[in-house]
Amino acid sequence: MADLAAYLALLTAWNEKMNLVGPSALAQFWPRHAFDSAQLLSHAPQALTWADLGAGAGFPGVILAILLKQTPGAQVHLVDSLAKRCRFLSEVVQALDLPAQVHNARAESFKLSVDVVTARALAPMTKLLGFAEPYLKRGATGLFLKGQDAPAELELARETWRFEASLTPSLSNPDGHVVEIRGLSRVR
Repeated sequence: MADLAAYLALLTAWNEKMNLVGPSALAQFWPRHAFDSAQLLSHAPQALTWADLGAGAGFPGVILAILLKQTPGAQVHLVDSLAKRCRFLSEVVQALDLPAQVHNARAESFKLSVDVVTARALAPMTKLLGFAEPYLKRGATGLFLKGQDAPAELELARETWRFEASLTPSLSNPDGHVVEIRGLSRVR
């Protein structure tokens, strides 16, 4: 809890200098962001290596790194294309001594072998699967936090992609979903 509170303090301080999250996001940090991110661990309790694409302000990646801090061998890769967000993420990782690495790179061009690839509020599913393709092709499971339009996004994505998917209702938002993706390939 101390690390989560310290993360919130860093996020609040940095948010005054640069717009990492909207003002309402700070007010809803615990139920909307921390809990939303933390629920992913219950979907992959044995996963040690994670890649958070479009890590932004650190949801879900920083939350996952905090929760995995005492887990031997755990590593969270925070991938973001904007240098200013990477500076913030690097500060958080260093200040909290997290098992995480920050990568200033485009999600689809940075190829890692991880257990789970995740993202939150990055892109519609069709585009998100393109970003996640290199990770999923290396055997990762995709766990994506999506909103009420997740079923429609999956249907649209099937025009471009073949995959197995399961939808689980979000624990933090009655309209949200955790989307699990496996076995990704392009429709030919």
